[in-house]
Amino acid sequence: MELLDELLKQAEVAHGHLCAGQVLGVRMAMLGCRRLGIEEPRGADRKRLVTYVEIDRCATDAIGVVTGCRLGKRALKFRDWGKMAATFVDLGTGRAIRIVALESSKQRARELYPEIADKNKQQMKAYREMDDGELFGEQWVDVEVGPKEMPGYKGERVTCAACGEGINYERFEERGGERLCLACAHPEQRYYRPASGETVREAVSDSGSRCECG
Repeated sequence: MELLDELLKQAEVAHGHLCAGQVLGVRMAMLGCRRLGIEEPRGADRKRLVTYVEIDRCATDAIGVVTGCRLGKRALKFRDWGKMAATFVDLGTGRAIRIVALESSKQRARELYPEIADKNKQQMKAYREMDDGELFGEQWVDVEVGPKEMPGYKGERVTCAACGEGINYERFEERGGERLCLACAHPEQRYYRPASGETVREAVSDSGSRCECG
């Protein structure tokens, strides 16, 4: 595992700036890997690790830098719970640990550096130095990463009977003998809606080659 300062530099490049959330994310990921005995998450151990993150903030980018886990590799799983927490799963051993940033760490940062008025700078300095036990809560957990959720899984590609768009990884529902994408099966849950006056060209299912990386 690389040193904290080097990983923070890489996180800053990847995220665009360095902040307290980045420091937390880097240290959280370092701790998770250390607890699992994963020494080279982006090297020799790169296929062992799956990470679940619970917030879409700065820390998540930092966690990805340290672990090498990416959404595009299906090794990073996002659960929108709004918590500064992540669970690190060792696919080789089945062990998993959930690590959460403690709310008390903010007060501890104020106690350590009351002379620093800027809260972000205060926390950045403190979070570099505080013990893991002051920053994080840890819990060993059981996580079932099913075969269809594994990074290398290749599933059947189907076409939505309503919109004609292709669907991967069995993210569809069957209604009346037809397969519908989740957007068509649950239109009330869509994050988008067609703009007024816009028409959508019917999608053509792509049965061509797909990336075989995993």
